[in-house]
Amino acid sequence: LIQVVSFMDKELLETLKRIESKVDENTQILRALEHSAEVNKAEHDKMDNDISHIKGDVEAIRKDLSTVEIVTANNYAAIAKIKAVK
Repeated sequence: LIQVVSFMDKELLETLKRIESKVDENTQILRALEHSAEVNKAEHDKMDNDISHIKGDVEAIRKDLSTVEIVTANNYAAIAKIKAVK
């Protein structure tokens, strides 16, 4: 009977060690995934910031282009008036 109990104790200890090892492995995987999620969030936040800056730059360029179009149209009108005087 003592040998059976001893054998069962050994089996139980081995099973617990395997479970503990698997829990440790899962914990490491979870920590790696959490770190990866944090890195992805930081990259996403940086991309959002960059996109906001690009959007502002594009809006400024559009405004400048509109100004250039207006000035060009005025210049064409002035040139037409000058040609008409000749």
